[in-house]
Amino acid sequence: MIRSLFSASTGMHAQQLLVDTIANNLSNANTTGFKKSRVDFQDILYQKMRSAGAENVAGSQIPSGIEVGLGAKPVSIAKVFTQGALVRTDNPLDVSIEGDGFLQVLLPDGTSAYTRDGAIKLDANGTFVNADGLIFQPTITVPATTVELTIGQDGTVTAVDQNGLGTNAGQLSLSRFLNPVGLTNLGKNLYQETVASGTATTGTPGQGGLGTLSQGFIELSNIQLVEELVNLIIAQRAYEVNSKVIQASDQMLQVANRIR
Repeated sequence: MIRSLFSASTGMHAQQLLVDTIANNLSNANTTGFKKSRVDFQDILYQKMRSAGAENVAGSQIPSGIEVGLGAKPVSIAKVFTQGALVRTDNPLDVSIEGDGFLQVLLPDGTSAYTRDGAIKLDANGTFVNADGLIFQPTITVPATTVELTIGQDGTVTAVDQNGLGTNAGQLSLSRFLNPVGLTNLGKNLYQETVASGTATTGTPGQGGLGTLSQGFIELSNIQLVEELVNLIIAQRAYEVNSKVIQASDQMLQVANRIR
């Protein structure tokens, strides 16, 4: 009965973490380029009372043993990098990534971060920046005389002036990782590479397995509200059932304490 108390408590902790993760997913349902998280669980070590294959008194082998599980534990919260829905905005500075890849921005400390959020802005100098003012890499600055901006599927940025003359202002690149699940979350729609993610491979959109860019579109989150709500109900019921196990174990201990 004591084992059941601790086993059920691990289940409650695990389901609480799952609910926390689902809550974060739901709160970011309208976050541009957001990728949902998934919690992975494992069972905890087993207490072995009798090993399978052991010999009994007659010299024959026992076909199955006795092992009592001690609960569950979370082992990872992994991002799911499936494609989100694309929404047309008709904003010439909005770009969405169709396929694999991340846009690269420069952090204040000089390191790089990566994002699926293609809501590009212009600073006072006409440089491509994100909503927090971080400069996209490679740096692209459009002339002050620009009246029209075109971003091709390969990332080529063309600035057209009032005379209709087009100037190549630069080219957006994309980066991909062998293991994107290994990226660390920085918040603000940003990821940073780790030893687990591997080194970024940067190239031209549409080449080398990289996705393409679509001007005038943004990528929504890949959250499926119905799926998340169903998972929330399952987690809630599992949490409730584990609490019932603790109550039942407590009642059994009360009965044992009353035995004379």
